[in-house]
Amino acid sequence: MKNFILNTDSYKTSHYLQYPEGTQYVSSYIESRGGEFKTCLFFGLQMFIKEYLSKPINQADIDEAAEIYELHGVPFNQTGWEYILKEHQGLLPIKIEAIKEGMVVPTRNVMVQVINTDPECAWLTCFVETALLRAIWYPTTVATVSYHCKKIIEKYMFETAGHTEGIEFKLHDFGARGVSSLESAAIGGLAHLVNFQGTDTVSALMQGRKYYAEAMAGFSIPASEHSTMTSWGRDREQDAYKNMLDQYGGKDKTLAVVSDSYDIRHAIDNIWGGELKEQVINHGGTLVVRPDSGDPVTIVSDVIERLMTQFGFSYNKVGFKVLPEYIRVIQGDGVSLKAIENILIEMKRRKLSAENIAFGMGAELLQKVNRDTLKFAMKASAAAINDEWIDVYKDPITDHGKKSKAGRLALIKQDCNFKTVRANEANTQTNLLETVFINGKLIKECTFKDVREQQLNSCQKAA
Repeated sequence: MKNFILNTDSYKTSHYLQYPEGTQYVSSYIESRGGEFKTCLFFGLQMFIKEYLSKPINQADIDEAAEIYELHGVPFNQTGWEYILKEHQGLLPIKIEAIKEGMVVPTRNVMVQVINTDPECAWLTCFVETALLRAIWYPTTVATVSYHCKKIIEKYMFETAGHTEGIEFKLHDFGARGVSSLESAAIGGLAHLVNFQGTDTVSALMQGRKYYAEAMAGFSIPASEHSTMTSWGRDREQDAYKNMLDQYGGKDKTLAVVSDSYDIRHAIDNIWGGELKEQVINHGGTLVVRPDSGDPVTIVSDVIERLMTQFGFSYNKVGFKVLPEYIRVIQGDGVSLKAIENILIEMKRRKLSAENIAFGMGAELLQKVNRDTLKFAMKASAAAINDEWIDVYKDPITDHGKKSKAGRLALIKQDCNFKTVRANEANTQTNLLETVFINGKLIKECTFKDVREQQLNSCQKAA
């Protein structure tokens, strides 16, 4: 939808008449109030600013909104929007401050702060809540889930391999078909790539090029699906596998083949480890075997051990078993944050190194999240009324967990400890909230490389 005036909740159109007389400025902030994780990875604001806030509204937008809201039965501040069109050339007179994208911070801290810059438009700060909060909670939540997956994989890589080499390809995004829209796939897919470099979500690559100056944010390999394997028929399953090696095998090449269409034990023992064994060993690249059914916790270790029976293994420097470099496993069925951990626990129990496995994650990564995963909220915290600033907050007696912060805010850090304070109490401490947008202009732009480096340099550890 191109008309930003319609990018809100209906009830917000009536709010311009609800503030106290003399209200000049309203300041609001966005935070995660907790949820499933103790830390979150901030990402996605720049996409929203470039797509929605850098383009002026026009008279046609105002006329369309006036018609829609009248038919819908709610008030509409046509005078206010026409004032913005006349005095600000249709660009929103607001200022947005935010932490750096890619930064990992504890929950319950301010990440974004918004205020109107024209005292005639105090109603505008909270009008943008619907669009702005959605633009923050979704990519930040996906990036956070991906980040915590990374920390789990990192832990077991250290414990069972003694290094984290190649971790950037240990979690592959399979989620494009499992989300609610193309835009969700693009935004969520790019959020995952803050932490990893493996993806099959093409729209995420285009999102990175368009909004973060990243020529290529992720990578993939040739891979089969059941339709391409079963179209050969059960009696020619071996021919289907051989065709994959013939077409995509070769020096330093990697290919993935789903191998459970009928009987993965037969596929390993009699095809990969039987008729095609020499070709697997000698083709010069890496074959990735993909099981796609059964209990993920046990099937991964079972498949790795069965492959080791056929192809052998070595012990790494910390005493765990590793398949030969030319063969690996990827698990893409039933993968979630918890499943990854449970699979790696079982592998460790069987003395199998995490070097042997990569994961593919679909809806659990891009779709099975919501605003309450990290309890995101945008709340007003201060207002200037007749030139006097007052605190604005809520503290419901029935749920003190929803108590909101008061005052104009700042985020400071000392020795990796983050703290949200009143802006006038930051003193000499650096305020990590930086002005990124003001009056229609993006003034603090970051590249995707910047975002990734910020994530890598974070001193926070996953809980």
